[in-house]
Amino acid sequence: MNTKIINAIVLCICGVLFCLIGADVNGKWRGIIDYNGRDVALSYEFKTEGNKVTGTAETPVGIVPIEDGKLDKDIITFKANLHGETAAHTGKVSVDSINLKIKYQGLDYNVVLKRDKGL
Repeated sequence: MNTKIINAIVLCICGVLFCLIGADVNGKWRGIIDYNGRDVALSYEFKTEGNKVTGTAETPVGIVPIEDGKLDKDIITFKANLHGETAAHTGKVSVDSINLKIKYQGLDYNVVLKRDKGL
């Protein structure tokens, strides 16, 4: 019984530390988004320095830089210019996934990105 209590406390402490330290988004992330009834592959490569996020976003039509990127604990925000229009991104980061909301052309799109483990 005491072991279960100690394990629960350790897990809680690890969860709190993860939130306080901030999430690690460095590396490649991939997902599939439903865009006008079609599945579209998205790929992001993030680099962080402090709470600043840089990198690239890749769609089937090309690669664009990430702009105004920020990481605040487990929340990532950034913009990408797609065909002359800004796509605002906001996401909640977990260990190996990012639940991302993209606001583009007045519509909201949701995608779950998974960390690319290079397989």
